[in-house]
Amino acid sequence: MTESIRNADVLIIGGGLSGTMLAVQLLRLPGARRVLVIEPRAELGRGEAYSAVELGHTLNGNAARMSVDPDNPDDLTQWLTDYIGAGGWPESDQQHVPISELFPPRGMFGLYAQQRLAEAKAQSASSVEHVRGEVVDLQVDAGSTLLILDNGQQLRGGFAVLATGMFPAARTPQTDSSGLNAAAVDPWDVSAMRRIDPHAPVLIIGSGLTMVDAVVSLEQAGHRGPIEVFSRHGLLPHVRRQPPGWVDFLGEDHGLRSPRQLLREVRRQCAFAQAQGIDWQAPLDTVRAHIARLWSQASEREKRQFVRHVRPWWESHHHRSPPLSAQLVARLHAEGRLRIRAASFKGLEPSGEGVTIRLRYRGEQGITQVSGAALINSSGIEYDWRRVARPLPRQLLKRGLIQPGPLALGIAADTSGAVVDAQGQVSQRLFAMGPPLRGVWWESTAVTDVALQAKALASKLTKI
Repeated sequence: MTESIRNADVLIIGGGLSGTMLAVQLLRLPGARRVLVIEPRAELGRGEAYSAVELGHTLNGNAARMSVDPDNPDDLTQWLTDYIGAGGWPESDQQHVPISELFPPRGMFGLYAQQRLAEAKAQSASSVEHVRGEVVDLQVDAGSTLLILDNGQQLRGGFAVLATGMFPAARTPQTDSSGLNAAAVDPWDVSAMRRIDPHAPVLIIGSGLTMVDAVVSLEQAGHRGPIEVFSRHGLLPHVRRQPPGWVDFLGEDHGLRSPRQLLREVRRQCAFAQAQGIDWQAPLDTVRAHIARLWSQASEREKRQFVRHVRPWWESHHHRSPPLSAQLVARLHAEGRLRIRAASFKGLEPSGEGVTIRLRYRGEQGITQVSGAALINSSGIEYDWRRVARPLPRQLLKRGLIQPGPLALGIAADTSGAVVDAQGQVSQRLFAMGPPLRGVWWESTAVTDVALQAKALASKLTKI
């Protein structure tokens, strides 16, 4: 017998941090509504990023920057104060900084998000229920949305929200896969890394924050051999420091619009700061508040120029490494155990033992083969939904319910998060938030960005 369709006011697709923050905001609003969060994992609030179990895999922002409450920037600091005071995380004293400047483990941050959800549930007339499963198809009509799960269950709601979070390249099947993931070790799987010869060379593709995590994982697994890192530009993330305040120069001058103008002024401000003995990160950190405005007012040509020419340096300077992880990377580099080379990955070669990859080094025409005992894919996040070989993105594209976002970053939507379909129509029933809106806002992955989106979207959904 076919199971009857379950009904709700709002269906949230994804129960990681994005979906959980939206649920919390819906619970905090007046009235009584039913919310279903569809998430295949056993727990809400963790997703890919915060399911990590190793203490060494920390946030790349300190507590003062990572509140899930847009109305209280000190929320995580306050939670950590209570948590540490109750005997949790005794290792925190190794960082020798105030609690607001701590970089908590990501798994602990997931616990924080879960507790804030539990508190919101206890104080609300609305309900939030976790439906465990994967959404494999979605249909929209004039009055509702219908979700089909991998177990055949059907859910109907007034609205559906794509809170799918990030698709890490290392864990995401891709439509044009080179076989890299099949041959690679998960960057966060310490137990798998313990099976690698501890003295053998390990190859890593990508040099961003996922690479930093992979190096931490190798260290915790007891690996003591050489680590070869390859990325197109050979750039490492800078370490995150706690610089003093700086004048909001972009707030004072709205005439700065193009990527070239912005880059020139940021460089000038950073040089000015350094001439005064002030950390260059101080002026750079003021830029974040203006990213959405700058990105939205840029032309398609300017956006393309930014992505092609500025993005690698923006990522390495803005998405910085937590101090303890950066210290490990710097130490291994100084010891000669970790080496980074600018090179493009061109594929795998059959190999009897270990793994052999093909590379083109920057400035060279020929292809070079490099071998190691193991390979790690640390190439970051896959934002192009056309390349994600998962049932829901495929079905949404097939049905024409979504279209790629600007420069194929995420999906197209208006500024409220209402999804734009293949015909350019703005949906009244299907919305998105967080990483899927990368192309709309550029920075749409940080906790504070997603928290603000969750609050605004919850308000919109309860007023339609």
